[in-house]
Amino acid sequence: MPHDTDLIDIIAVGLFLAFIFGTIANKLRLSPLIGYLLAGVVCGPFTPGFVADAELANQLSEIGVMLLMFGVGLHFSLDDLLEVRNIAIPGAIAQIAVATGLGWLLAWGLGWTVMQGVVFGLALSVASTVVLLRTMEQHRLLDTARGRIAVGWLIVEDLVMVLALVLLPALAGMAEAGGEPSGSDKGAIEAMLVTVGVTLVKVGAFVAVMLLVGRRLIPWALEMVAGTGSRELFTLAVLGIALGVAFGSALLFGVSFALGAFFAGMLLNESELSHKAANDSLPLRDAFAVLFFVSVGMLFDWRILIEQPLLVLGTLAIIVGGKSLAAFAIVRAFGHPSSTALTISASLAQIGEFSFILAGLGVSLEILPASGRDLVLAGALLSIVVNPLLFAWVERRQARIEAAESAAGAPTPEPEPAPGPPLDGPDHAIVVGYGRVGSQLAPLLKSRGVPLLVIDDNPELVERAHAAGIPAIRGNAASERVMAEARPAEAAMAIIAIPRAFEAGEIIARLREANPGLTIFARAHSDAEVRHLLEHGADGAVMAERELAYSMAEMIMASPPYRTGSLAPASGG
Repeated sequence: MPHDTDLIDIIAVGLFLAFIFGTIANKLRLSPLIGYLLAGVVCGPFTPGFVADAELANQLSEIGVMLLMFGVGLHFSLDDLLEVRNIAIPGAIAQIAVATGLGWLLAWGLGWTVMQGVVFGLALSVASTVVLLRTMEQHRLLDTARGRIAVGWLIVEDLVMVLALVLLPALAGMAEAGGEPSGSDKGAIEAMLVTVGVTLVKVGAFVAVMLLVGRRLIPWALEMVAGTGSRELFTLAVLGIALGVAFGSALLFGVSFALGAFFAGMLLNESELSHKAANDSLPLRDAFAVLFFVSVGMLFDWRILIEQPLLVLGTLAIIVGGKSLAAFAIVRAFGHPSSTALTISASLAQIGEFSFILAGLGVSLEILPASGRDLVLAGALLSIVVNPLLFAWVERRQARIEAAESAAGAPTPEPEPAPGPPLDGPDHAIVVGYGRVGSQLAPLLKSRGVPLLVIDDNPELVERAHAAGIPAIRGNAASERVMAEARPAEAAMAIIAIPRAFEAGEIIARLREANPGLTIFARAHSDAEVRHLLEHGADGAVMAERELAYSMAEMIMASPPYRTGSLAPASGG
């Protein structure tokens, strides 16, 4: 084997093991994040066999952090936050304070310093964006009042963690220079205030530049690149903006890569091309996010589960018990019903990527012991495993609680958003995907009196379908829950308008299983995709490029030179 292949080794082995363990976790109905973390454990220094280069893993994870934060920024909506600000902002801050306090108490019992306890508690206080959003999507809660509160709560937590990531290096520097501040140490307090003040000035200057210059420059640059018609250049522009702003922010303003990437995504979110930017960058974001979780797993010393089981259980109790009870009490204190409080508390009863980032930064700054990071990782793994079970219990309790509250005259659940136009009778057509093809096809079918139902996982596209008077539901059509809501047994036809043939094949197989007599047409981009779709049960597959060629040929042959036969034959031999 050639030398100096450490980078190739960690990418190849890390992604392969992540695929294997992620698939196993998915089959066990667990979050794939658990599989990615276990893949890191397997190729880490605490298990026998292959050991990846930890330094390279850290650098790859840093790119993963930037792209993760870029994705958070792309989905950050100030309007969504303002809609639920009365509960999300005070609730999230109060819950972070409670969880941090509980973490500090556990650290104090272990003899850690105040700074170490605060960092440990903060790492336990913030839920995983990935886990929460996926759980909300699976349970069809994102478009409900409860879902909006949970997402708004999560946004506030993320913003607090971004601020913590910015301030931690300053606080660590202060601690090194003057020790931890106390009431009798005025010099240390003054040093802390100066350090924090300088940091906030740098952050303020960065934010001002981004809002005054970046807010205009970034969307303009993206639109200029989009005007070239080159998909490669557009994707390169999106990634260049994400990583370039992150690098520039750290170089010029001394702020974290994470904050720079977050602002780049947030400013791109204001562009009309934000959805295209999100879709085009998603594969690379997903790949580096997987490498991030693998690199985190490499740092996990699994022996802590055997050597300190009580501390691990105590950490898990703070995450699942303390955070959940605090969130439940806060939501109820704001007058919301128990059903809403249960959903919020269950969705927040786990930790993930921000916790890893914070714990890793704390260890690198020497303001958190390595055993604290191991406890955070163990708590994350166990809480992600427990979370689906907790949500299943919440769902079973939901109907009973709502019925009991209604009988007792307690507050009723908030009204959910209108589900859109109703589905008119049986024999409807199911249109999967309301993008470029589906949004053209569905109105044509509707204008010809065909009853139809649209399925799409993009909330804005679902709202657009509703605005056009077309029944639509949000979610992945391959999901059993979404499939059942589409009522395929009563449908006469299904049109798969999404461009992803692999996913389309799975949807077709599920539709065929639900209704063997259903007529199914699909969209393809190659002969191989046509074969794949037909093998999975499609009655017909339309290859876009071929149909485009036929249409153009018909237009050419209908044009005057060819229609009249006046075109002179070519001369020569």
